Amino acid sequence: MPGNETGAGICHKRKLKSLLFIFALVIALSCKSGFEKTSPKIETISESVYASGVVKSKDQYQVYSTVNGLILDILVHEGDQVRKGDTLIRVRNEPSKLNTDNAKLAVDNADLYANSDKTSEAKVTIDFARSKMKNDSLLLERQRNLWSQKIGSLNDFEQRQLAYNNSLTNYKLAQLRYSELNRQLVFASRQSKTNLKINNALEGDYIIKSETNGRVYKILKEKGELVNTQNPVAIMGDASDFLIEMKVDEYDIARIREGQKVLITMDSYRGQVFEGRVEDIEPLMNEQTRSFTVKALFVTKPPVIYPNLSVETNIVIQTKVKALTIPRAYLVGDSMVRTSKSSLKKVVIGLKDYQKAEIKSGLTVDDVIYKPTP
Repeated sequence: MPGNETGAGICHKRKLKSLLFIFALVIALSCKSGFEKTSPKIETISESVYASGVVKSKDQYQVYSTVNGLILDILVHEGDQVRKGDTLIRVRNEPSKLNTDNAKLAVDNADLYANSDKTSEAKVTIDFARSKMKNDSLLLERQRNLWSQKIGSLNDFEQRQLAYNNSLTNYKLAQLRYSELNRQLVFASRQSKTNLKINNALEGDYIIKSETNGRVYKILKEKGELVNTQNPVAIMGDASDFLIEMKVDEYDIARIREGQKVLITMDSYRGQVFEGRVEDIEPLMNEQTRSFTVKALFVTKPPVIYPNLSVETNIVIQTKVKALTIPRAYLVGDSMVRTSKSSLKKVVIGLKDYQKAEIKSGLTVDDVIYKPTP
């Protein structure tokens, strides 16, 4: 009997262990394939547009040479601060110097003072013609008086008349020649001076100068190297002010406005978020990347910053305080949530960020929702 009782007890224990194992297995399977749950929360949510970009110096630009030639001198170093008009690079310009020298010689040759002998000669010719004209006028008048008294011949009178007319014509021609000579000399003098200015300007093209106050960030050429009008020789920019140049997809550009807040993260400052503000939206789309260039200024900026640092940004489109939110992972599609393990409920979605979604209607803070299984 005791053996039978012991056998029954053992059997009972085995059944109990089997039941416990099955219950534990069901619980384990239920947990494994079950649903995580949560409830909506009241909190602030912001909708934003992601954009990658780079830091650029404000007024950053590439410096080009306006002429072809060999670099004679580089007068600055990378990192130097310069002022507008400072000389950066000088290009060899022997032909330009020769042309300028020729222009100076032309100015000296065409100078009015240098040609005063020509004008003096013309004035002497005028004076001589005037004297002859006056003399012929007196002779004509005398012959006219004689002819009126029937003294002399008509031929004598006509000869005197002809001589006076010739001297009058010569006097007027002398005046015209003087005026023309003076006009030509003045024109030649002004033209030579203008040509000298042009050559001086062309000679100035061989001196590459800074267009703004700023810093030399990069020298792209070396002394003795050939420069042309197609390739830049240096990169310049502001020494203290920087901006962010972002590439925004064409799908999102319609929502971007000047003045919007920008949240900025940088690999150089991990874990820190800086604030910016949209400053400018370039209206022409890049057809290759199908994106628009959007520029933002720093509102709060890192203590040390350099051009061409990469950034990741979120342009804040709108923010809502005290919004009813749920994790985006709990959404089924874009308009449903699971309110039990077997039923779905339709909701109206508002703002969304990368982790949360606003529930405009369909749920309250007292509701419980379940995370969909993959």
